Amino acid sequence: MCRIYGTFNTRTGDRELRTAAALLHHGGPDARSFVRGADWALGNNRLSIMDPQGGAQPYHHDGVVVVFNGELYNHEELRARLRGRGFHFEDRCDGSILPALYLTYGDSFAEHLDGMFAVAVIDLRAEPRLVLATDPAGMKSLYYSWDARTGVLHFASEIPALLSFPDVRTREDELGLDAYLASKTPFGERTMFEGIDVLPPAATATASHADGLRIGRRSLGYESAEAAASGRSLEEAGGELRAALETEVSRLLTADVPVAAITSGGLDSSLVTALAARAARGALHTFNIAYTGRWPGDERAYAARVAESVGTTHHQVEIDPASFPELLSDVVWHLGQPNADPITLSTFSLFRAVRDAGFKVALTGDAADELFAGYSRMSQALAAPEGADWSGAYLDHLAAVPRALRARLYTDDYAATVRARPALPPELHAALAHGNGSRLTRICEAEQRYRLPAYHLRRVDHLSMASSVEARIPFCQPAIVRFAAGLPDAHRLTAAGVKRALYAAAGGLVPDAVLDRPKQPFTLPVTAMLAPGQRLWEMARDVLSPVSLRADGRLRADTVEALFTEQAERPSDTSSLALWSLMGHQLWRRQFFNGATRFDTAVQAPHALEGAAA
Repeated sequence: MCRIYGTFNTRTGDRELRTAAALLHHGGPDARSFVRGADWALGNNRLSIMDPQGGAQPYHHDGVVVVFNGELYNHEELRARLRGRGFHFEDRCDGSILPALYLTYGDSFAEHLDGMFAVAVIDLRAEPRLVLATDPAGMKSLYYSWDARTGVLHFASEIPALLSFPDVRTREDELGLDAYLASKTPFGERTMFEGIDVLPPAATATASHADGLRIGRRSLGYESAEAAASGRSLEEAGGELRAALETEVSRLLTADVPVAAITSGGLDSSLVTALAARAARGALHTFNIAYTGRWPGDERAYAARVAESVGTTHHQVEIDPASFPELLSDVVWHLGQPNADPITLSTFSLFRAVRDAGFKVALTGDAADELFAGYSRMSQALAAPEGADWSGAYLDHLAAVPRALRARLYTDDYAATVRARPALPPELHAALAHGNGSRLTRICEAEQRYRLPAYHLRRVDHLSMASSVEARIPFCQPAIVRFAAGLPDAHRLTAAGVKRALYAAAGGLVPDAVLDRPKQPFTLPVTAMLAPGQRLWEMARDVLSPVSLRADGRLRADTVEALFTEQAERPSDTSSLALWSLMGHQLWRRQFFNGATRFDTAVQAPHALEGAAA
């Protein structure tokens, strides 16, 4: 697991590369290196998970140079195959197979990888050529800035490092605020910055002097999944799913450093925990987060019940809500752009506790809801009659601020501006309303293609790596994604309940107290915490002051003031999330567009890392 960065078709100096490396230090504190040629450069910050003594990056072989961020779970199988083709490997690190794999399969090399990854290849066998590849789920992000006029490309695993390159000139996307409020973070390849995009899942991009930048898409893993035989019972499907998950969880426990599990107390993480504890033969540590004081939605008792039932060493992390204003600055920085889910603070704090306890890897239960239909908005969409605008209502459920409230929030000038560009990708509407398959199939595919990578997986990746922890996600494994896509609708969601196959898989493994409890989201109880007298309330009042809003010019100060009044008198999830989201956006603007940034204090001393010229 690492952080990577680089440039193409431009001369990049050591100082620029050291600055980018310094800004990515948290994600790769164990080793840093870069290599550069006349008009290209690749850099890597390493978090050592597999073969800590080997695996030095960049990898070199016969005119091919590679840097890599991620984890490859089938590297032993690929290594054996490549040895049969005459390649020799000096270590057993997963990434060291990549040059040989590229030399064997060319641009299609990523089709052979099973894992989470962002890979950058420089092919020097003729004119220099850059190849970038991302994993099918979108677990490992790669942001880039492409200047079509000059043919110059910069890329990095995180936005702050990308912005540190002097040639990357960007500004706030004025319409990004609307996209953010409509989906809690921009979907697709879009970011909150003009001039910066993010590679989509399953992307293979190539850049050359002759052809410029070209971005292709590989299979996401569920398009070709065949529906299971109609005669298979729910219990049989649950058994097959349990067996598949057991295999994947066991594979994801493989590491040369200690591995832990995140246990929220809900079904998904509890099932992963139970399977991991069985595979680890009781030598597993689990972590749960809660908040000082009495708050709604506290799940610590359920997490403790799971840990006790499967025999883990359990760590109960507790943080004081009074510390949240200070934490928000770090969270906003590491995310690089706003994410409206209050869970960001919990996620950041939880992985920091995992690191402080001595763990570099943690398994999580993320992505199960998107695959197996676990959200109430899905049930509501399926219940809507034919002819109703169910897709429009469904998309409004994804918003941080619903359409009607956004209309009241925007100034006249900004409302006129946003009409020129849709907040959500137009193809998302078309895929939901007119795509192939059943209504539930279209919903789950839309969730996996658009919402899961942008809103969910980037958040987990950035906030775990902020503390030098690798988050591994069994539910994102290709075998599980294909299995979920092949389930009939009735094995995912009916009036009888959500995630039916997953509940069937968990029977007998997860305590009944967890299986029988009502579903609730794993998030911060922001509706209760954003109240007069609380530190978050004071911070929100300051950040969303009328003076600040009028200076921005896009939001009506009187409407925001009315939201504060409503939240104080009649607290609700709608008003609290709207205020939280607006505060996050303003804090992001302060960090990235007002005055000095952390680039000014980045470690740039020559001894910060070792550079090597190609």
